[in-house]
Amino acid sequence: MDYEHSDEQAGEQALPTAIKILIAGGFGVGKTTMVGAVSETRPLRTEEVLSEQGVGIDDISGVEQKNTTTVAMDFGRITISDELVLYLFGTPGQDRFWFVWDELALGALGAVVLADTRRLADCFPSVDYFERHGTPFIVAVNCFEGARQYSLDEVQLALNLDPDVPVMLCDARRRQSGKEVLIALLKHAKKARDRALNQPATAR
Repeated sequence: MDYEHSDEQAGEQALPTAIKILIAGGFGVGKTTMVGAVSETRPLRTEEVLSEQGVGIDDISGVEQKNTTTVAMDFGRITISDELVLYLFGTPGQDRFWFVWDELALGALGAVVLADTRRLADCFPSVDYFERHGTPFIVAVNCFEGARQYSLDEVQLALNLDPDVPVMLCDARRRQSGKEVLIALLKHAKKARDRALNQPATAR
């Protein structure tokens, strides 16, 4: 019996740690694309065709060819190592679907805010949300073809980000690029957690 129990414990110890990550940003910035590119399983999508209800509400300037929108979430999974699995939740980009954000954010370790330099202001609501909730996040600039290129310092300044918030370039279509973004977020979240753990001791 003891031997069998030991085997069960060993099996339990071998289970990877599951971490919840949010992929956020404005409408049409590439959230669904990134989740689909990095997910090792077929991603769950809740996209609907843009309808007349969105006329005058959904700003499609700059993404006129986009004809669908995420109405609840995108979901995917990626294994980083034998010990670590990330569960990705892509958030809806329009204000009218923000009522689902609190549910999606519950239990999340951190977030990636995707940015499009053609519509940089669209990611302000996401940045503001995570800042207000104290959620560690990084900004990943999705490099769209034909978009004007800005330095990372210019993006950081334009978004009025804390100097500790990492900003990096990415291609949401490429799995390796998306994986690098996620690893950068994990490192940033760890640093944020370590700072939080050390703050009480410093305050004393």
